[in-house]
Amino acid sequence: MTEKIGGLARLIATLLAIIAGFVAIPGINIALVLVVLGLIAGIRYHAAGTDVLRLFLVVLVLPFAGAALGQIPAIGAQLNAAALNVALVAAAISATVIALRLFDNCRNDIAAWTGPSPAVAGAKPAELAA
Repeated sequence: MTEKIGGLARLIATLLAIIAGFVAIPGINIALVLVVLGLIAGIRYHAAGTDVLRLFLVVLVLPFAGAALGQIPAIGAQLNAAALNVALVAAAISATVIALRLFDNCRNDIAAWTGPSPAVAGAKPAELAA
């Protein structure tokens, strides 16, 4: 279920980021909507256990790519705005992934001090060695 919700949030965020780069949408704080959708979409990345190194790379590189696209006459400013919007979404996704991984790390550290989890407690010694 989280993959469907996260995927839908990512799809909507991507479409909105591109559309908002080309068309002004009055009465809506586009940046806020993109960040909220990105935070929701980050749950999908965490749940799927995907390698987020590429996502972090997008956050770093896309603003520079947008600046390069900004040099294209007549449409460069819109392409730059769309690229910056997508980078904003990717940064929000990254924030969720980092927060959830920190939560998992803390949970695992606490479990190490309090003893094995219930699933491991019922396991046979041979299963733990595998």
